[in-house]
Amino acid sequence: MFWTSKDIDEFLTQKEFIDTALVPLVILEGKDLGIKQSASGAEFLMSLTNFIEQQFKGRIVLTSPITYTASMSKEDIITAIYDELVTAGFKYIFFITSDHEWNRFTTNYDMIWLPSIPLGDMDEKVKQSVLSDQLRQVIPVLSSKWSKQ
Repeated sequence: MFWTSKDIDEFLTQKEFIDTALVPLVILEGKDLGIKQSASGAEFLMSLTNFIEQQFKGRIVLTSPITYTASMSKEDIITAIYDELVTAGFKYIFFITSDHEWNRFTTNYDMIWLPSIPLGDMDEKVKQSVLSDQLRQVIPVLSSKWSKQ
């Protein structure tokens, strides 16, 4: 499910089944050295989270990506987003990113970090294979939390 009015209507009536929010954290860099890497990382993360959503449709709501810059307070961002999603009624909230700096928040939040893989010029079959490999790394993280109900 996606962060759309139609899907959120369904979430509101099915909270006992649709209990998980997946929040992509995407850095935006404007400097010449970082802009291409930033765009490539965003492309990877959005492709992967869309793939995860397809696999867990009916259990996960994929939120809009949270875009931030290096100068923004990561603590303020993650706390505010987490609090809003708890208020909305999500039982499980996972943040997913390719920015290793978010790893310092793993003590208090469920953070999934995966290195960014440039997908831009890949053949579609190769891209699907890469995303499947990444999904296999994410499934145990999700399953571990869900099994602790």
